[in-house]
Amino acid sequence: MKKNLLLTALLLLLAMFVVACGGGETEETESDTAITTETDDGEETAASDSTETTADSGEVVTIRYALWDSAQQPAYEQCAAAFTAANPGIVVLVEQAGWDDYWNTIQTGFVSGDAPDVFTDHLAKFPEFAVKEQIVDIQPFVERDSVDTGMYIEGLADLWVRQGKRYGLPKDWDTIAVVYNADMFAAAGIDPAITDTWTWNPQDGGTFEEVVAQLTLDANGNNGLSPDFDKENVVQYGFIHQGSGGFSGQTQWSHFAASNGFQFTDGPWTTKYYYDDPALAETLDWYVGLIEKGFAPPLADVTSLGSQQLVISGVGAMTTDGSWQIGNYVDNSSFTVGFGLLPVGPAGRKSMFNGLADSIYIGSEHVEEAWQWVKFAASPECANIVGDTGVVFPAIPSGVERTLAVREAAGVDVTAFTDQALDPDGTFLFPITDNGAEIAAIMDPTMDSIVLGEADAATALQAANEQVNALFDE
Repeated sequence: MKKNLLLTALLLLLAMFVVACGGGETEETESDTAITTETDDGEETAASDSTETTADSGEVVTIRYALWDSAQQPAYEQCAAAFTAANPGIVVLVEQAGWDDYWNTIQTGFVSGDAPDVFTDHLAKFPEFAVKEQIVDIQPFVERDSVDTGMYIEGLADLWVRQGKRYGLPKDWDTIAVVYNADMFAAAGIDPAITDTWTWNPQDGGTFEEVVAQLTLDANGNNGLSPDFDKENVVQYGFIHQGSGGFSGQTQWSHFAASNGFQFTDGPWTTKYYYDDPALAETLDWYVGLIEKGFAPPLADVTSLGSQQLVISGVGAMTTDGSWQIGNYVDNSSFTVGFGLLPVGPAGRKSMFNGLADSIYIGSEHVEEAWQWVKFAASPECANIVGDTGVVFPAIPSGVERTLAVREAAGVDVTAFTDQALDPDGTFLFPITDNGAEIAAIMDPTMDSIVLGEADAATALQAANEQVNALFDE
């Protein structure tokens, strides 16, 4: 009963948040027979006016489906098997590649005409693909097949709508929390309950930095609070940062900056960024300060070895990461893994809120079959399959409930992620605007230079912000 009430509250609050921050309403038109799509220059092209697929003719159609998260691959292979069982003429081939290789492959495929029929898309990427007409507007299919977008946590579906056109159906949602080595907490005499109340500020790091310092050890056994601490001979870092974070800092600095009063934009599809806000600069100064004090590893170590691996291998005691990484830590660590709340900053406790959807490549030779797979991958049946693996929080309530049940049965407390989502003031949206690739090209090297200690944060961010906002004047 208690779990069901908490789930209901979670879904209601997520709905309120996404509705408040999400995109505009979808422009709906009646579509009784033919499906037409309109390009940016106003030209209309007609799609098939029938739901008959190539598979109906007796041929077996293979749909290539790409994703980047290896942890989710088994779940979607199960969904693909269930889909083919219901649609014997359509086979879904699931392909997986790591984040960087994945997007390079997608972009190269767009140019060569060999992109996957369907691919997992990201809020940072789809606006550019939509503008360049590289992905299919699925709104006509949604209307034709009467897909109820109300089955998703309210508002999630609208995040994938741009200028009345829809480019995906939501699959999941996520928040950020602190991941910690419970054995290291115990060895340092730190009660994990501190994660419920710890605080942070950019001046001295608050009680959060005190814990980070206490968990940092040098070769002589001195922790970061000791006057004898040797930052040149660290054997255990108190905090493993996730890198420079590029333009979004999703798992890196966004939560600290937002809890200091920073906001990226005024909301989805607005045309002004606020990277020059002093609240971000002082947050990054503190973030870099952890490295300078010896409490966190140099950026080069994180880049070469990977932040997750540094935590899993016992090099550090804590990090901040997304709910999609729960299984990675739990399944691959030899110690007890804990998940704690983010620290409370001057503006409260904040986490970025994000989610994924599947998009259809405009050049697919099997758009109808691809749509049938997209529709199934975003259905309650697939959401329940994914939920039973516990790998992510699906976009459909029944899938969320199953994920919570799986983790609870395994004795893994993931309420740090759901409690963050339960807080009506505890989340903010991933920045959704046009010019994503150009913004990343400006902000990624800027953030690298700051975290490497090569540039003054305030000065670099002022210059970068001017370049970013100039993109919207072109």
